[in-house]
Amino acid sequence: MNKPLVWQDSELDPAPIIDLNNTYRNMTLVRAEAELRQTLPLASVAILHVPYAKLREKHIEVINIQRLPILWMCNETRVPKDPDWGYSLDGLLYPGMKRHEVDWALQAAARCCSERKRWHEEKEQLLMRLEERKWIDQAKGILCEIKGITESEAYDFLRKQAMNERKRMGEVASSIVKVYQLIHG
Repeated sequence: MNKPLVWQDSELDPAPIIDLNNTYRNMTLVRAEAELRQTLPLASVAILHVPYAKLREKHIEVINIQRLPILWMCNETRVPKDPDWGYSLDGLLYPGMKRHEVDWALQAAARCCSERKRWHEEKEQLLMRLEERKWIDQAKGILCEIKGITESEAYDFLRKQAMNERKRMGEVASSIVKVYQLIHG
């Protein structure tokens, strides 16, 4: 099984990670981005041991390389007034956690990450369908104007054309709109 990867910031005391590794005994520690790029594809989870001020930057670097559960080893003594949670952490770890607590946190993070991925995929599909719907509505308007047909007839025309060309309706509709804009633009 892949093992957790810990990205240790040089500014922070390594003691919490040493304790965590002594308890867990299955972690890869990296400090440089080049090291991160090599070892991240083999990891099951990324643990960021960085100051809160660098959390967003390091989180984005990890997410850009690979989508996997991301936890933060929290060493902060103060909670910021308005924390910027504009990114998705899947869990938190604290110094002194016992093995079973870390195991629970890793399992919960894996579930959160899986759900986050699923929601992201659904969002992308919905955005694509919405965009496709816009093309279809524009193409129906053009067909109604040029052919002098009703909206339902224009929809049927698009559907049949898509089936004949073995394409999605959105592709056929975007082609119609683009050609129309080229000619009448």
